[in-house]
Amino acid sequence: MPRLTESFARKAPFLNDKTIKHWDSEVKGLVLFVGKRSKTWYFQKDVAGRTKRILIGRSPQITAETARLSALDLSVQLGRGTGKLLQVAAPTLRTAMDTYLARPKLRSERYRRGMRQSFERDLSDWLALPLDEITKPMVAQRHLEMRDRPSSANHTLKYFRTVWNHARRVANLPEAPTIAIEWYEEHPPGTIIDDFLVWKTSLTALPNPIHRSFFVFLLLTGLRRAEALTLTWEQIHDDRIHLPMTKNGRSFDLPIIPLHLEVLEPLRRLHRKWVFPSPKSVVGHVTNTPRLAWSPHTHRRTFATAAMEAGVLEEVVARLLNHTPISITGRRYVRPSLDALRPSMEQACEEVVRRIGDPRNLTSF
Repeated sequence: MPRLTESFARKAPFLNDKTIKHWDSEVKGLVLFVGKRSKTWYFQKDVAGRTKRILIGRSPQITAETARLSALDLSVQLGRGTGKLLQVAAPTLRTAMDTYLARPKLRSERYRRGMRQSFERDLSDWLALPLDEITKPMVAQRHLEMRDRPSSANHTLKYFRTVWNHARRVANLPEAPTIAIEWYEEHPPGTIIDDFLVWKTSLTALPNPIHRSFFVFLLLTGLRRAEALTLTWEQIHDDRIHLPMTKNGRSFDLPIIPLHLEVLEPLRRLHRKWVFPSPKSVVGHVTNTPRLAWSPHTHRRTFATAAMEAGVLEEVVARLLNHTPISITGRRYVRPSLDALRPSMEQACEEVVRRIGDPRNLTSF
């Protein structure tokens, strides 16, 4: 181990893909972290089997001599039993992400996959950095660099904020550096299916009846794409669809009517488990649906529009879509029963059928 001098700190090369720790040969616990863009002084020590670390400051703003004196002072405090302010070492971004994604009640597998892909695509050079090495200027600059993909920029850095805030429960971290970001405005297309004759022509042209049934079912339920694709027969009941985990992190029961069961009935003989099976898929169910001029989410939006135009109240439509209520009353107190919501589902489906005709004619095998 070298003696960490100002000359050593100045000459230590930055690294492209990892962070290296240089320990001082004289002051036990003094360490210089060198990453891709920064060099940072820490005092680190194992206490009761846990690694604890306190940030001293960045080089060259904090000189080697100042860092050495600070480390000695912290060592003395710890020896006197007054060094309780030593923080649990901040995890790297990769470790913090893995810890967050390991939560048993974390939304869906699609959410896990989306976060991991976003980090590996847009924040790969940060994954090996301790969280307290990632600063406000770094975060603001990365958001700016992604300005040609405003939606991805917002989503990726909001994912980062979520992971940071989860890590704060254990590590002594400040407020998330995303506070420095001015979020880009996003404008969802808001399209719906407005020409059902063209839609029916496109749908009947699909050679696979499973795909046709999938799109019709979306239009009759407003389910999200992933929720519908991963449906199992165990989740389908005579009066409801039970989703054990949804995008908002909780289970959900959607009231259904006999029409839904009639649309699904031809599929029941195809597979014991999956409602929309695929023999070509590794997981056993359809994962890639054919492209139509209208996305699966457009079908969900169209269901919601049809429901409102049929006279269903907006807040009831939100319940059918499993949107999180905005008000405290809606979130904590109001729990409408399936029987209370079923008439609204019937209204919505009647309006959809009025527009597309008998859906069973579109899904026949």
